[in-house]
Amino acid sequence: MMVVGLVLAPSGLVMMAMAPVSARISRAGGPKVTLIVGALVVASGYGLNLLLMTELWQLVLVSSIIGAGIGLAYGAMPALIMGAVPVTETAAANSFNTLTRSIGTSVSSAVAALVLAQLTITVASTALPSQDGFRVILAIGAGAGRVQS
Repeated sequence: MMVVGLVLAPSGLVMMAMAPVSARISRAGGPKVTLIVGALVVASGYGLNLLLMTELWQLVLVSSIIGAGIGLAYGAMPALIMGAVPVTETAAANSFNTLTRSIGTSVSSAVAALVLAQLTITVASTALPSQDGFRVILAIGAGAGRVQS
């Protein structure tokens, strides 16, 4: 668990570092452009992860790229929401956004678990997720990021 935490820590730091970049892109082109750029960065990270998944440094790299895209996209969403609803409805709209993000995270976790459970290999009489299972999940993530853009 410690190694996983250390591998994912740079992703969180990159997300924080992207906040001012997200603001600059939104100022220059609007939050819709920022959301599209973020989605493309996420899709690129998942796509790159299809190729780079054998070394620990590769996981750090791709999780940081995905984190950069998430940092860009999540910064743009509240601005898009507030610009699309009456001022009296911004709290409800932002709450709905949070709810749908939670539902999306839960559903995507369940889909990933289903894929990994179905695509296994047996090692010492123990079923383990296969590399193909992870590739399918990464392809789904890349596709979802591409569709969003």
